[in-house]
Amino acid sequence: MTATDSAAPAPATPPEPAGSRRTSRAPATRWPVFIASLTGVLVIALWAIVAPDNANEVITDITGHVTGAFGWFYILLTTVVLVFVIYLGLSRFGHIRLGPDHSRPEFSTFAWASMLFAAGIGTDVMFYSVVEPVSQYVAPPVGEGETVDAAREATVWTLFHYGVSGWGLYVLMGLALAFFAYRRHLPLAVRSALQPIFGKRVDGVLGHAVDTATVLGTIFGVATSLGIGVVFLNIGLNMLFDVAVGTGAQIALVVLAVAMATVSATTGVDKGIRFLSQLNVILALGLAAWVLFTGRTQFLLESVVMNVGDFTQSFAARTMETFAFTDAAEWESYWTLFFWAWWVAWASFVGLFLARISRGRTIRQFVLGALTIPFAYIVMWISIFGNAALDRVRGGDADFAAAAQEFDGRGFFQLLEGYPGAQALIFLAVVIGLLFYVTSADSGALVMGNLCSVLRDVQQDCAPWQRIVWASATGLLTIAMLAVGGIPTLQYATIIMGLPFAFVIVLVMVGLGKALRFDDRRPTAVGPGGTVTAPAWSVVDDSKEAWRARIARATNFVDVEDATTYLHKVVEPALREVAAELSNRGVPAEVVSGVGTEPDGDHEPAEYVEIHTPGEHPFVYRVQVHRSPVPTYGGRMISDRDQYARLEVHGPTGGLDYDVMGYRASQVIHDCLDRYERHLEFLRQS
Repeated sequence: MTATDSAAPAPATPPEPAGSRRTSRAPATRWPVFIASLTGVLVIALWAIVAPDNANEVITDITGHVTGAFGWFYILLTTVVLVFVIYLGLSRFGHIRLGPDHSRPEFSTFAWASMLFAAGIGTDVMFYSVVEPVSQYVAPPVGEGETVDAAREATVWTLFHYGVSGWGLYVLMGLALAFFAYRRHLPLAVRSALQPIFGKRVDGVLGHAVDTATVLGTIFGVATSLGIGVVFLNIGLNMLFDVAVGTGAQIALVVLAVAMATVSATTGVDKGIRFLSQLNVILALGLAAWVLFTGRTQFLLESVVMNVGDFTQSFAARTMETFAFTDAAEWESYWTLFFWAWWVAWASFVGLFLARISRGRTIRQFVLGALTIPFAYIVMWISIFGNAALDRVRGGDADFAAAAQEFDGRGFFQLLEGYPGAQALIFLAVVIGLLFYVTSADSGALVMGNLCSVLRDVQQDCAPWQRIVWASATGLLTIAMLAVGGIPTLQYATIIMGLPFAFVIVLVMVGLGKALRFDDRRPTAVGPGGTVTAPAWSVVDDSKEAWRARIARATNFVDVEDATTYLHKVVEPALREVAAELSNRGVPAEVVSGVGTEPDGDHEPAEYVEIHTPGEHPFVYRVQVHRSPVPTYGGRMISDRDQYARLEVHGPTGGLDYDVMGYRASQVIHDCLDRYERHLEFLRQS
């Protein structure tokens, strides 16, 4: 579709504190997942190459059984997931951050929205923006074709297949990956989302099976996109440079994608490819604007408005449509079920991308942005190109109507021939498609390599050789499926291979819901208003000296050096006393200190001291140096400096937003014990 692990820590090992700096180690290979996944891909690819007729027959037969037995399941799953993620965004869970409570977004709202917008773009959107509207107009699932009603329905069906239902699957996986990686400090892998259900068993055979299903689903989804891309680009190159349309040219394009992925893996040109993909967004928007403003602008704008209205009005009915009383099983398997399986196959891929760019955002922000921003691009692109194609067909161009229904993309290029500067437009479309094609191959190989690796950091990636292996395997699978039967075979294979991961998605939904309910009950969780319970003063002193000392503490704006000294001379010994007493009473506790990062994400080094207990849900009381602006009063600075250092307390889910700088050792001890008692009560009620 569209977009640009490791074992969970053992229960006796405390989670790594949020923001701590980790040592860089080469990622190890998760051999059971790697061998099982690669073997499955190679067996299927070689079978398709050696016995293409038999492969085509078997794949078609299995697809019929899958769509007949599980078609309703794909449709129900997609609807339930969409309702689930919307509920999370609107519910009390919406305030929970995808990261520690003190974390804030790494990217500005504009930059984040731009990346989400770019995630909605791909070669397949260009392909289907003409193929599907014309196909639905000529042969709709119900009713007569080539009528006004069929024309209104045609583009809306395309919007539905590329719309918010599919993005709901992406949002679910993005939420799950981000939540368990950034809040639970688990690997950025699908198996992590199943820990609330299966516990430590996700570290064994069960986790390997889940990751293998994820890899197989992903590689068939990526192979489908690449298959569409090579056929689409082959037609464009034929129109520009008279390149022959056939297997030879398509194999050459696959080799190009593998070569580019290899170069990216071995020379570190990822930033260059990322820049080109961002440039590609601008080029794609320019191409759409040209078609809009040099064509029938008023008609296209009116069509966009009408399409959005029709889509909104009919969405609820379409999302649960199974055509139980009509003979549309073949249409449904070729369109809706294929798209839903394709979205399922790509869910972990795009979900990983969404998770990586969304640390620090709330669930509500994430759901709203990921469901609406990419869809805005889909509406713009499909409405412009789809309605322009329908206008040409309804104008009597029978040759174009026939070409637009061919599953090779020639209809898109023939549509561009009707606009000023046709050759330049076709060349631009080929460049856009080629860049989307190459970046999809590179990114897909990276994600599959990560799923087959033991990654110790959410920002760590697999070894370069794994990217090369998976890029090559994807290329081989793409060539094999094209040799069997072209794009229809890729569609059928996606429906089959997406089914196991569809059941995994159900488990991910259950695991995420269970984890969110658990997290929401934590005594240190930030409330809906963004407030945190203030420290309890267990040691009360009513003397004049005591309250004067509190005023002095509140107005004493120390520097980082003084705060760090206080941290190690007062706070650390106090916490060691607590740890020693807990250990004496049979509760293993450990005090650690080190250098982490500032909670606002600027990654400047900051000293911390932490006491923690082992277990699946450990108690954590962490004090960390944090720079903060000096308060102002009456428009003037209270201090002679613009920043000061705080000793902020963090719990298991992040910062608690209060300062213990100036506390006596006894006050630190009692504050820690207050938190510990709340933690015990939380565990008792869980």
